[in-house]
Amino acid sequence: MTKYDDASWHYGGDFPAELSEKNGSTHTGMFLNWCINNNLISDELKEDSKNEIESVKRREITGADFVIDVCDGKFSEHDLNDLGNAFAKDYYVDETDFGDKFSSFATDYINIFDSIAEENDFEYETFYHIEDTYENYDVMKQVIDHRFEEWKEYKNQN
Repeated sequence: MTKYDDASWHYGGDFPAELSEKNGSTHTGMFLNWCINNNLISDELKEDSKNEIESVKRREITGADFVIDVCDGKFSEHDLNDLGNAFAKDYYVDETDFGDKFSSFATDYINIFDSIAEENDFEYETFYHIEDTYENYDVMKQVIDHRFEEWKEYKNQN
């Protein structure tokens, strides 16, 4: 089984003591939120979490809330369907051929929010300080949409 991410991987070491552990799932939540809204999640997740998925779609909870409350902080291949896993294995995972040619999710995430911060004359203290908001998700959604289109073209060429 491929585990793409786990909030507990982020809590140790230099994780900022003043932040909630939920902040370790903000980035994962944005990706999974996008997968939910693009029907890239597994039938099992749909069956097990129907109400929570609808809450994400209605923007009543964030993707990070979903990752923490439904997935116990973990994001794995069991959460996605075949197409979702194929995309995640090329884009969410670091150091892939696709990521090397275009970008990885983590690189896009850091770059887009660092650019926004710089435009507004501030700097995020760490990756974990990026706020878990739908405003931020909407920014990241555009980036993922773009990468997904690039990925589909890339896969047709290979």
